[in-house]
Order: sequence, then structure tokens, then C-alpha cells
Amino acid sequence: MLTWEYPPRIVGGISRHCFELSKALARNDVNITIISLEFPGAPFHENINGVEIYRVKVEIGNPNFLTWVLLFNHFMEKMAGHIFWSKNEFDLIHIHDWLTCPVGISLKHTLNRKLILTMHSTEVGRSSGIHTPDSVTKDSIEWWGTYEASKIITVSKSLKNELINHFKLPLEKVVTIPNGVDFQRFQRYVDKKEVRNRFGINIWDKVIICIGRLTYQKGFQYVIYAMPKILESFPNTRLIIIGDGYYRNELERIAWETGVRDKVIFTGFVSDEDIVNILKSGDIMIVPSLYEPFGITALEGMASGIPVIVSNVGGLREIVNHEYDGIWVYPGNPDSIAWGVKRVFSDEDFTRYIVSNAFKKVKNIYDWNIIAIKTKEVYKTLLE
Repeated sequence: MLTWEYPPRIVGGISRHCFELSKALARNDVNITIISLEFPGAPFHENINGVEIYRVKVEIGNPNFLTWVLLFNHFMEKMAGHIFWSKNEFDLIHIHDWLTCPVGISLKHTLNRKLILTMHSTEVGRSSGIHTPDSVTKDSIEWWGTYEASKIITVSKSLKNELINHFKLPLEKVVTIPNGVDFQRFQRYVDKKEVRNRFGINIWDKVIICIGRLTYQKGFQYVIYAMPKILESFPNTRLIIIGDGYYRNELERIAWETGVRDKVIFTGFVSDEDIVNILKSGDIMIVPSLYEPFGITALEGMASGIPVIVSNVGGLREIVNHEYDGIWVYPGNPDSIAWGVKRVFSDEDFTRYIVSNAFKKVKNIYDWNIIAIKTKEVYKTLLE
């Protein structure tokens, strides 16, 4: 399995997906080797939870992201070739998104092995169209990967439809297997008062939590725009935004502009353990994405036992059933977000109802062991 991010290298959801999936596959008797990129302090080779991990040192850098991706694919291919010829034990190649398509396609032909591609999003979706030369290249690499792969896994039905329509793929080539959540990671006691004290938040305050890369498409700006309306009804509300990214300065500017900067806390990047602590100390989680093929963070909120509000888009619409195990709001609409928050804060019985249903759903449907068994079936089908 080739992925550009794997813990402790965490950029987005692919890292968590590959980490949890590889562990679960190993538990289900799949001999799996991960090839990923180097990270400061992480060993270049280790075995964790039955998963063999190799991290590749990229000898040449470049300020252009696309150019750098093509460079690291070269060094990944060298590492993969070395591992293959020293062990000669691999049956399949599994890659994730366009970022590892070049190395995956090359290995498919040089090693004569079947290729599986998991798509987590598309360039046309992330960028709301193809508008730049780099986007043209990324979109083309995605097409190339979907053409060369024997099987394509999508993390949601909406993404499956997007791929089939955009790249004109045959239906039988694409299968949907959703992301999962490590349910047990959230089943521990957290001292809510101690966690809140770290951020200067009182135990009686209402706390809204957003998690993700700070990019325009994640839609956090619309939660900030909704804050004045929320504060009118619930003046002791605080917003915690977990994550980092190029859009942080703009989000802080919006918070100042709307007069709620003192109510918004930007944590930057935090550890997985702290994410659990903060989630279990919150009152609502909002996933306000403008484009979201899946949305692992929504599952994490549901597993934490707090109500989840999501944009009515893409995979989020598939995870959450409106007013049964969460709430839908209109994407990019502060009034709708404010309505959703007030709906939860003003009705405790309703909140307990959706939280209980969400908790059961993640436990019974989105357990990583279930996801791994479905993935293993795809592997078996290709080998047969």
C-alpha cells in the first residue's frame, strides 16, 4: 500500500484511513506493507500492529507542490522495487488518490501485479472545476489512475457517481467502501473541566468544535459568520477550531471582522489524544464543508457522544440522517448553521435522541474491522 501520508505524518484524512485500515487488514490475516514518506523523528523502517512500514527519504525538493509530488513518486518507486526484489511476496498494489498514481502505475507494469486505487476526493470537486494548469495535470493523473486500476474503491456513493460521470468509468469497476472510525479510541473517561480550563472555558459554557485542515472548502468561515446569531440566543458559546492550513489568517481576520474573535479559539495542530479530549469536552461538532466526499471527523464526533451538525453535501449526507442521528444544514449558509446550533442547544431530549442513534450507527456500521473485511473481499476477487 502506497500513501503519501501515514502517522506520524498527518496532512488530512488519508493518513487516518491508511493507518486504521492497515491495522484492521493485518488483524484479518492480510500481510501488508506500507510505503510512505519520511517524517522528522519517525524511523525509516518499523513494524507496528503487524504492519510493515517503510518511510522514504525524498532527496530532491521543489516549492511547486505538483512537481514535488512527481519527485517523491520517483523515490517511492525505488524503495518499492528494492522491497519487492528482496522479498518477492506481494500479490497486489493498493494506492490512494492521485498522489501515488505514478508510482502505482509503474509498479503495476514492472512487477506485473493488479492495481487497486482508493479515491478520497477529486480535483474537480476540491477546486470546484479545473481552472489552472496544475489542476489540469492532477485531473489527468486521476483519469490515468482510474484507467490503469483493476478496481477503484470510493469512500462514498456520491464520490462513486462523481467519478463515473467525470471519467466515464464502467459501473462494475467502482465499489464503495466507506471510511471507518476507531470506536474504542473514544470510549474513555475525560476530565471535561480540566480540558476546558486549558482553553480558558468555563464548565457551563456552550462549546462548538470544528476539526480539519484550514482551507476554504472546509467552510469554517461560515461557522464564524454564524457566531453572532448564535450568541444572540446563547451568549456563553465558544468555538474551538482544531487544525492548521493556509486559510488560518483569513479565518482569524473574519473572526475579528465579525466581532467574535474573543469567542473563537484556534488550536493549530493537536495530537490524536487531544482531539479525543476536546471532542468529549464539547457540546456540538460542526462539519460545515462545501465539498466533502466523506468526512471522517463526523464519525469521530458521533463516536465521542456529542451531537453532529453537517453540511448537506456529498458523503456527509450519507453518514448523517437528518434529525435522526444528526442535523443537516445548507452549505455556506450561516443562518442555517445558526438554526442547527439553536435546534440542539434548545432541546435536550432531541439532543439525547440523535446522540444515542449516532453512537449505535458508528459502532455497528463504521467499525474498521467491517471496512477491512470488505476491502479484503475486493483483494480476493482480483486475485481469483
